[in-house]
Amino acid sequence: MDIDFAPEDEAFRAEVRSFIEENYPKHLVGADRGELSKEDFLAWHKILAEKGWVAPSWPEEFGGTGWTVTQKYIWNEESAAFGTIPPLPFGVAMLGPVIYSFGNQEQKDWVLPGILSGETWWCQGYSEPGAGSDLAGLKTKAELDGDEYVVNGHKIWTTLAQHADWMFCLVRTSSDGKPQEGISFLLIDMDTPGIEVKPIITIDGGHEVNEVFLTDVRVPAKNLVGEQDKGWTIAKFLLGNERSGIAGVARSKKAIDRLRDIARAELEDGAPLLDSADFSKKIAELEVDLTALEYTELRTLASESKGQGPGPESSILKIKGTEIQQRITELTMEAVGNYASPWVPQLDRGDNYLAIGPDHAEGVSQSYFNNRKTSIYGGSNEIQRNIIAKMVLGL
Repeated sequence: MDIDFAPEDEAFRAEVRSFIEENYPKHLVGADRGELSKEDFLAWHKILAEKGWVAPSWPEEFGGTGWTVTQKYIWNEESAAFGTIPPLPFGVAMLGPVIYSFGNQEQKDWVLPGILSGETWWCQGYSEPGAGSDLAGLKTKAELDGDEYVVNGHKIWTTLAQHADWMFCLVRTSSDGKPQEGISFLLIDMDTPGIEVKPIITIDGGHEVNEVFLTDVRVPAKNLVGEQDKGWTIAKFLLGNERSGIAGVARSKKAIDRLRDIARAELEDGAPLLDSADFSKKIAELEVDLTALEYTELRTLASESKGQGPGPESSILKIKGTEIQQRITELTMEAVGNYASPWVPQLDRGDNYLAIGPDHAEGVSQSYFNNRKTSIYGGSNEIQRNIIAKMVLGL
């Protein structure tokens, strides 16, 4: 494999780097994601939308950039290196491809422009208290009443639903046959009467996820994407795109660089922790695994550039990507040691409001605890191993 970049690709890299440096909102540089407002999340999105760079993976006819696989790779690398807050995946990476692949023309005309511009914020209504990894076991019911569906049920772990304008939602429209055969894909206006959003405060102190209760929520039948009872195919397609994006190779590279810097600053027996053979070996193993994951991601991108949707490879990306992310946060906690603990907001610090320890300890615990979720969302890693066993190994 030729891993050298062509001159035109290096020119593109220079263009991307210059654009980010000149246009990324100054108040977002180094910002804590957990403290961002809706306007903060959308600030960079809208700048990218004006440039026409908000959806690199979309076909050009729907507003994509027309970039090559290499250009997409460079874009991800440079964005991660600068530490930008990427556009939220629910619209751009997840729902958008569903709509231009399965939606009718009316749905394409009203959904896609709002995603690109950032005018419409979407959330994902998949998981339920009794149906997370076993998504086919969902019980939220939608019954057709004239030209409307009446929806009743309970969704959970709905990320940033407190800000959302709309939700794409899996609902049960039939109980006949296999569980997967009675699921449909609905678009639901979050302002519809009967919807209640309740916050879930996570262990890192953030309000990122929510419960969503739906009581006699009336949804126009025209908001059904694809055919009734055939939503499972759409659900799997969407999750394939989500899993590919979860790998986060470029941002893991940046996180390892930060880990290395911390290990240089932290001392063990008077010497930099990075000089420890044991600790440096752990970092090296991480980098080797990340490089292997990177090549797998490039092969997947190459397939997608030929019009092939994400296949079982997305499960590999999801498993290894999230495991690497978790290992990075674990090693960072190990490097910082006891100084990580005072940064957990829930700890009673009494009158000691001044930070304890070095600046690089800030946020380490929050990142560690928050990243426990990565091996669960997007389909738990245990389920992904089952998919690989069946679809790749033929077991």
